[in-house]
Amino acid sequence: METVILAVVIAVVVLGALGGLIVGSRRRKPLPPPPPQAPDITAPPAEPHVGDEAETPRDEPRRTIEEVDLPGGPAPVVVEEPPVVEAPGIEIPEPTAGRLVRLRTRLSRSQNALGKGLLTLLSREHLDEDTWEEIEDTLLTADVGVQPTQELVERLRERVRVLGTRTPEELRALLREELLKLIGTDVDRTVRTEPEDRKPGIVMVVGVNGTGKTTTTGKLARVLVADGRSVVLGAADTFRAAAADQLQTWGERVGAYTVRGPEAGDPASVAFDAVKEGKEMGVDVVLIDTAGRLHTKTGLMDELGKVKRVVEKHAPLDEVLLVLDATTGQNGLVQARVFAEVVDITGIVLTKLDGTAKGGIVVAVQRELGVPVKLVGLGEGADDLAPFEPEAFVDALIGE
Repeated sequence: METVILAVVIAVVVLGALGGLIVGSRRRKPLPPPPPQAPDITAPPAEPHVGDEAETPRDEPRRTIEEVDLPGGPAPVVVEEPPVVEAPGIEIPEPTAGRLVRLRTRLSRSQNALGKGLLTLLSREHLDEDTWEEIEDTLLTADVGVQPTQELVERLRERVRVLGTRTPEELRALLREELLKLIGTDVDRTVRTEPEDRKPGIVMVVGVNGTGKTTTTGKLARVLVADGRSVVLGAADTFRAAAADQLQTWGERVGAYTVRGPEAGDPASVAFDAVKEGKEMGVDVVLIDTAGRLHTKTGLMDELGKVKRVVEKHAPLDEVLLVLDATTGQNGLVQARVFAEVVDITGIVLTKLDGTAKGGIVVAVQRELGVPVKLVGLGEGADDLAPFEPEAFVDALIGE
């Protein structure tokens, strides 16, 4: 019995001791770690400059927080405004009056083959048969043509025989007179753009690719604007890439409106719309640039005839100008024949008449078609298209 009581007492004592330990451990709180001591920060010395390594460090200027650019949000997007495209300025074309006279220097570059050659031969003391054959050869080489050459030589033979002694001045006057007869001075060379009973005048420009047809149409617009006329351009050459752009550029330079259609579209519909637009705008002249189709393709030539018929549903054509390259010689005459069979050619424009061109083509093409040369192109400049003046032309050929 005593043993039991002793065991109970020991158990109580042990339990009490354990409970005290637990309570004591809960009440005991860990001490916080001591605060770290801030280290003394010493500013780095200023970088020494040349020659002052031993100098006492100086205070460098410091920026405040307001002066420091802090990184913020995304950088603002700068929207660039599209560049302003200025409309091309309207040019003032050179007046057409006397333009061929002003361009005489360029025209006279072709005088060596014709004018000076004839004067040299006619100035020989004895004009025998060999000399007259040389004169014929000179005329043929200058693309005058067989029939006109024979006529001119016969008249020169007769005049020289009657004249007898010949001075250089007399020979020049004689040759000038005969060449003017051959070219013709009594022919109306006006480009008809002013019908009496209606507006606008309608001009169609035809020709083979490479003759300068579209360029000639643009230059003709400048000629008309220079004479105080208002113009609408019809870009009916829908088969050649950039032809409409080229014509529109010419029109914008002189303030002429251009009617155009889709590439490879119907040329007749473009021509029809151009005339319709010209009538609604009340302009003086509508110029229609047709495709520079190959003259050997019958289908394409039929298309040209269609353009003419469609345009004439509005009004008759006042002028059909055929553009020929003066340097092509007899090939140009072949082209002229084929075009004349499709449309009624009323006038001829000779381009590239300066440089190596042979002036006799003027005579030959007029004889071939029975229509006059009305305009000549004498260079690449915008104002190098001039009304054809026989007197100025002959004077340039034979010199002063």
